[in-house]
Amino acid sequence: MDPHHDRLLDRVVPALLTAAGVAVLAAGLLTWTGPVEAGPAVAGPSGGATARSSPTPLGPGITLPPLGTAAPGSPSPGVLVVEPSETRVAARVRIAAFGIDLPVILPPGGPDAYPPCNVAMYIRELGQPGNGRATYLYAHARPGMFEPLLKTRASAQLGTVVEVWTNDDLHFLYEIVEVRRDQRDLDDAAAATTEQLWLQTSEGPAGTVGKTQVVARFVSVERADPAEAHPTARPVDCG
Repeated sequence: MDPHHDRLLDRVVPALLTAAGVAVLAAGLLTWTGPVEAGPAVAGPSGGATARSSPTPLGPGITLPPLGTAAPGSPSPGVLVVEPSETRVAARVRIAAFGIDLPVILPPGGPDAYPPCNVAMYIRELGQPGNGRATYLYAHARPGMFEPLLKTRASAQLGTVVEVWTNDDLHFLYEIVEVRRDQRDLDDAAAATTEQLWLQTSEGPAGTVGKTQVVARFVSVERADPAEAHPTARPVDCG
């Protein structure tokens, strides 16, 4: 894969939001205020890709509830309630089914800073886990990184578990409910008013504008082993 395949959007993703709430990417091709146009995906009742309704196994003794049964905001007795935090950030993301397990870091500063390899990054201007908004993580479409999100069929991704650990030792579970191809803005992620996780990767060589976005619903949160929540990040230059 061309080592420069992500430059068109990934260079400017960390600077996507401006104080006025509008940002222009790629000389006006991508805008904060433009409509989201979903690309090919598995059609659901609303026209978008939706997760299957049967329980999804995560591992021994752990099963996700069917869609529609989880009720974040109305916890059952004994369920951990997490308050929003201005200092909480994602520190690790894992999708065991796809062999993805990456530290999450603050992206390099400046619009010309090319995102490194061997890590995922977050958009600081959007949400973080537990803050009731969309957490937005992105990484290159390379082996060991987010490449499976590009190469795996949408139907095969739906229902897959995504784990996110945070720097305050929490472990969040999400379930993939939608896969969007050829995406050109972040409007829906920015407008989210519920706990969500968005993952992004690129779709082609330098000059390819559209990106793949994967949307996941919040399922649960629990206390985490600090050793699992704080992986050592070893970013490398892949520009």
